Amino acid sequence: MKNWDDIRYLLAIADTGSISGAARLLHVDHATVSRRLNSLEDSLQNKLVNRTTRSCYLTLTGQKIAALAKQMEETSFAIDRLALAAQFPVSGTVSVSAPPILATHFLAKCLHTFHQRYPDITLNITSSALRASLSKQEADIALRLIRPVDNNDVARKIGTMPFALYASIDYLHRDKPNTWEFIGYDKAFSEMPHAKWIVSTAGDRKIVCSFSDIVSQIEAVKSGVGVGSIPQFIGDKEQKLVQLPYHDDIFSPEIWLAVHSDMRSSPIIRLVLDFITTIAKEYDFSS
Repeated sequence: MKNWDDIRYLLAIADTGSISGAARLLHVDHATVSRRLNSLEDSLQNKLVNRTTRSCYLTLTGQKIAALAKQMEETSFAIDRLALAAQFPVSGTVSVSAPPILATHFLAKCLHTFHQRYPDITLNITSSALRASLSKQEADIALRLIRPVDNNDVARKIGTMPFALYASIDYLHRDKPNTWEFIGYDKAFSEMPHAKWIVSTAGDRKIVCSFSDIVSQIEAVKSGVGVGSIPQFIGDKEQKLVQLPYHDDIFSPEIWLAVHSDMRSSPIIRLVLDFITTIAKEYDFSS
């Protein structure tokens, strides 16, 4: 078999559509990707990628090899997952991916309780608005605010997270809805359901500032700069905030807990899944 490490660079180009994108994905420089691609093409005696000054695309042969390599990659990941699932000891590290709002205001606040119950298990929590791939082992467990669609994932709904509109108690316009100015998301996240809801609710009113995450938006609301859409389990406990009257449908995403089907029988994974589910019931998450 040809050097798998070289094939990995071809897969990165296929996934990102460019040499520079592959370099960012693999955390190497542009020259390294080009060199490894040249090495692979020389060893296979085939041109795999057509390169232009602005973009690149896989040749027909490159597409076929990338498809086979993707199957090899998925098989490799499956072997690793099955081996981990067969481990019985309830000690080790479990990685959990979660949106920033749940990582900061839910999981992080539960860590002391978890450590007391399971001192030999380390939780590695990744806070990201991007969805981690369970198939590629980017995380063992994922908390998501949208129902998972990957056929390999097993998911359970653990509740919903109702939002409300809030402003600082010092916000000058909080009693004048027509003059409210809103806090929203930056353009990179404009297609997110919550971002769309804020834009729709604001209507003709101004978006005074934008952020990439809810945690920063909450701090902006507390500063008094404008009105924000905040989960009620957070906003209702903030002494500096007041919930504003709003009579239309609120934003209320579902909370899903997902694990890859190969990992669901792992004792250590099941302990973490059950813990998160149990703790979620203690919060203001309605099923």
